[in-house]
Amino acid sequence: MERLELEVSKREVTGKKVRFLRREGIIPVNLYGHGIDSTPLQVDAKLFKQMLAQAGKTDLISLKIGDSKTPRKVLVREIQKNPLTDDLLHVDFYQVKMTEKIKADVPLVFIGEAPVLKSKNSSLLRLIDSLPIEALPDALPHSFEVDLAGLVETDQAIYVKDIHLSDEVTLLGDPEQIVVKVTESRREAEAEVEVKEEIEKVAAGPEAEAEPSPEA
Repeated sequence: MERLELEVSKREVTGKKVRFLRREGIIPVNLYGHGIDSTPLQVDAKLFKQMLAQAGKTDLISLKIGDSKTPRKVLVREIQKNPLTDDLLHVDFYQVKMTEKIKADVPLVFIGEAPVLKSKNSSLLRLIDSLPIEALPDALPHSFEVDLAGLVETDQAIYVKDIHLSDEVTLLGDPEQIVVKVTESRREAEAEVEVKEEIEKVAAGPEAEAEPSPEA
């Protein structure tokens, strides 16, 4: 991932008046973080959209504020859009401390083709699209790849534990959770229910299995 940089400036306009900024192609921005005061900023909409095409919520951005010679290391925390036009309304940046680990949901990217899909009676059931992890800011991955090329049989599955994580990343979720599973097309709905029941059973722990039946 190439280094991402973005120039912003301090914002004097606040409240409902920010709509005038948007009409001029400027997006209102807030910068916040641990140990710093929330700072109102603004950014050129075109420049931000260009950067957003490359960056995700786990990519570090060097934020240059006005004439400051020291850029801030930030992550995109929230993007507000107009639900009707999809126009950008507001952006929140979170300033990180490079020596402190942070938690993030990293998206999954599915690559390759599953040979089993050559059969008309099979389909893929995707159950999650991101992984919860913890890492230092400069070790946060842009995404995790899930290779589907090894899926050759019905009922075969890829688990979280099958996804390669670097030593710098700590998984916060269940390694036994199913990511994607091959099902028969006509049984896809039934398989989804079965998989969810398996997940609930794992989450409930051994105590749930030990509970006696009404007949007992």
